[in-house]
Amino acid sequence: MRFSGFRVFAEAIKGHTGWRPLWRNPEPKPAYDYVIVGGGGHGLATAYYLAKTFGQSRIAVLEKGWLGSGNVGRNTTIIRSNYLLAGNEPFYEFSMKLWEGLEQELNFNAMVSQRGIINLFHTDAQRDAFRRRGNAMMLAGAGARLLGREELRAMVPFLNYDNARFPIKGGLMQQRAGTARHDGVAWGYARGADSHGVDLIQNCEVTGFRVDRGKVRGVETSRGYIAADKVGVAVAGSSGRVMAMAGMRLPIESHVLQAFVTEGLKPTIPGVITFGAGHFYISQSDKGGLVFGGDIDGYNSYAQRGNLPVVEDVAEGGMALMPMIGRARLLRVWGGLVDMSMDGSPIIDRTSIDGLYFNGGWCYGGFKATPASGYAFAHLLAIGAAHETARAYRLDRFARGNVIDERGAGAQPNLH
Repeated sequence: MRFSGFRVFAEAIKGHTGWRPLWRNPEPKPAYDYVIVGGGGHGLATAYYLAKTFGQSRIAVLEKGWLGSGNVGRNTTIIRSNYLLAGNEPFYEFSMKLWEGLEQELNFNAMVSQRGIINLFHTDAQRDAFRRRGNAMMLAGAGARLLGREELRAMVPFLNYDNARFPIKGGLMQQRAGTARHDGVAWGYARGADSHGVDLIQNCEVTGFRVDRGKVRGVETSRGYIAADKVGVAVAGSSGRVMAMAGMRLPIESHVLQAFVTEGLKPTIPGVITFGAGHFYISQSDKGGLVFGGDIDGYNSYAQRGNLPVVEDVAEGGMALMPMIGRARLLRVWGGLVDMSMDGSPIIDRTSIDGLYFNGGWCYGGFKATPASGYAFAHLLAIGAAHETARAYRLDRFARGNVIDERGAGAQPNLH
């Protein structure tokens, strides 16, 4: 079933009686060639590219809840590739290119909106750092534009430019960045994977791995044992718990990251804006709500809910940047469980157990990486070698001291 404007018109005439479910709901088979643990954006994208791009078959995605019930439906929907380091920028630019063709690729409206992102700077040192970052982005083909104070004021006049403590001096803009509808991305990849024969098994929690003489043989689940030649794990904030079942300890901590949305307002925020003097980022949804977030909760947790000190901190950041936000009523607050790596950059690699592969450590960057993460993980599973843009994301880089510290904050997860 292909979607089109004509199809929508025809179904409207027929009373919308011809629509079918987007994917099947099959029973798990006893064995597969590939089992992907995690039915979020990364797991679904991996299964889709495994089947579609790399021509693999006998693939299953196992999700303990419903598809998209984790972080892919609990984020602030930002997509961008404004990175600095050689280990990151090519990968996220690859992801940006996939975003730009995603809706045509999947024949599904993921509401990809390239409305741009502006990272504000408040000091001369920040300006110089952003100029360097912008040059790296230009060299990678991502595009960048350094905005002066007056040019920025003409674009977003509602910011508090004259704050004595945090004066706004300009910003770095990536015009190709923007937002996408998070659940639409999950649904699109699920539909695409299903159409290529992937079994999407919901309400199927992995409870253990069966390993024999150093090789994974399959997974124990709440719906019985499932044999597999290769197992790929992409479970975001649950990475530590799931991989511990295979006897592995990861260089990752799990933290709650809260997100917020206000009541619907008239169009106000033209794109995505980030505060350079604190951790605050904001955009506006197509329904009018202001969507924003900030720092992670400082303690380790596996709960999808946060606490009030972070709510207060995020609200203070918003008020310092744009005092008008104080008049908007907060509609919802939710929490996602993020897997914070030691250097703030992800991991896509094979493990010491033959046939067991891991994808995680995405910190704040998981949603925008969804297409490239799925593609690179599928490449690794199908071919056995890292994709050219993901060669730096090795699991052993922490032992080797070859970290990718994009933020320059050191090897502490809570600082990234």
